Amino acid sequence: MPEKVQDKCLVKIQRLEEQGYELRRPEADSLRDGIHELRVAFRRMQYRMLYFFHGQQAIISHGLKKESVVPSKEIDLAVERKARFENDPVKHTYGENDDE
Repeated sequence: MPEKVQDKCLVKIQRLEEQGYELRRPEADSLRDGIHELRVAFRRMQYRMLYFFHGQQAIISHGLKKESVVPSKEIDLAVERKARFENDPVKHTYGENDDE
């Protein structure tokens, strides 16, 4: 992923952190089954980060390049990851010391 796209993604993630549930179109949108998309556009390419909420915290499932619509299989993957996270949040949460 180009560095400028990464920078734009970080800005959107910061906006999500600040706004939470209040973040709306054109920056974010609700898909289905508690899954939302964070939207980033760069040079005619549409990038999406799929996320869900756990309490007041937004959890990013994964990202993808989007053409016309977010494919159902990508939403299904996010729904599956949401269920796994909800069953054991500690196991599925990154920590600074996890690599040690």
